[in-house]
Amino acid sequence: MKRRDFMKAAAGAFAMALCPFTGRAGASRIPVKAGPLKPGSQTKVFLAGVGKGAPEREIKLAVRNAVEAATDFSWLSKGDAVFIKPVNNSGNPYPATTSPPAIAAMVEILKEKGARRVIVGDMSGVRDLRFSPTSVSGSSRALMAASGMAKAVHSSGAEMHCFEESGWNAFYEDFPAAGSNWKRGLMMPNILKEVQHIVLMPRCSRHILAGSSLGLKAAVGYWRHDTRLEYHRDAATLQEKTAEGNTVATLSTKQRLVISAADKLLATYGPDKGYVFEPDNGLIIASVSVVAHDMVSLAWLLENRSIIPASERDGFIDTSKVVPRLANHFVTGWLGGWGAALASETMTKNSINTLWDDRVLTRSYDLFGGVPAILLESANNALPEALKNRLGGMTAL
Repeated sequence: MKRRDFMKAAAGAFAMALCPFTGRAGASRIPVKAGPLKPGSQTKVFLAGVGKGAPEREIKLAVRNAVEAATDFSWLSKGDAVFIKPVNNSGNPYPATTSPPAIAAMVEILKEKGARRVIVGDMSGVRDLRFSPTSVSGSSRALMAASGMAKAVHSSGAEMHCFEESGWNAFYEDFPAAGSNWKRGLMMPNILKEVQHIVLMPRCSRHILAGSSLGLKAAVGYWRHDTRLEYHRDAATLQEKTAEGNTVATLSTKQRLVISAADKLLATYGPDKGYVFEPDNGLIIASVSVVAHDMVSLAWLLENRSIIPASERDGFIDTSKVVPRLANHFVTGWLGGWGAALASETMTKNSINTLWDDRVLTRSYDLFGGVPAILLESANNALPEALKNRLGGMTAL
C-alpha cells in the first residue's frame, strides 16, 4: 500500500472507530436464521488424486481425468467459442490464484474437442486494480503475468482477455433470480456474449471476508466496479448476494463445468495471502454443478484446515470478527470513496467450522433446488478410498 493510501486508510479506520458503522446498517434485508435444509437431486462430483509435489505433466493428466469423467462434451460443437473464468484477484502464484497447469490442460482439452476459440479472462481485485468510467489504475494483464497464468494461456494457444481493458462501457446488465438482495442488475463483461460456453476454474481458499473463496465466489471477478460497490456497501447480505450473482442468465445458460486444482490450498486468511498447505494427497475437483463442486471444495478446505499447525489456523487475522468488518469498509472505500465506506453496512464473516455454517452455500440451496445429494466418484487410481469416504460423509445432509 502506498503511503498516501495508508494515510487515507488510517484516517478512515479512525473515523469508523469513533462512529462505528452507523450509516446504512439494516438498509438491506438482514438474513434470518436458516430453516431446515431441503434435499436436492443426486449430483456427481469427480475427484482425481494428485501426489504431493507432482510434476506438471501429472497435474495436467489428473485434470484431464477429472474433466473427461465429469462431462462428455456433448454441449461443445466444432467451431464453438469457450470462455474459461479463472481466479486472478492478485499477482500471487497458485493457490492464491488458479493453477496455471490446470488452465493449460483445460485449454488443450477444449481445442481437442473442437473449440475454435478459447478465451481466458478475469478482472483482478480492487486492492490492485481501480476502475472507473474515466480511469484505470493497475492491470489485470500484469497480474496474470506475475501469477504465471499468462504464460500458461499463451503457451496453450488460448486468448487472454482482461475486462477493464475494453473500457467502462464494455459491460451489459444481467439480472439475478427474483427475490434476490441485489437492488440493480449486475454489470457483466461483453466478451461473454461472444462465447457459447463457460468453464469455471476457481481455487480452494480461505477468504477474510466471505469465509471461503471457491466457485460461487469467483463470480465477483466478472463484475464492473459499480456492481462490486453495491456488493460490498450493502454488506449485511454479502454472502447471499454471492450466491445470487451466480443466477444471472449468462451463467445459468452458458456455464458447463466447474473444475478446481486443489493439490495446494490457501488454508488461512485469503484471498491473496495466507498459509499455503500442500497435502500428501491433493485433489482435482470437477462437476457440472457449481453448488456440488463448492460443497466438496469446502469440505476439502475444512479437512486440511484441521491438520495445519494450530499456530497458523488460530491466528488473530484469520479468526477475528472485527478484522473482516474493517477490511470490508476499506474495500468499499477503494470502490466508492470514504463516504461510501462510512455509510456502508456491517458485514458478518462466515464461520466455517462445518460445511453447514456457510451462508453462501445455504443461500445457493434455495436458489438451485436444494442440497445436492453428492455422489463422489474417482476419476483416477490416485484417490485414496478413505479420503473419498471422509469427504462423502462431510457433504451428506
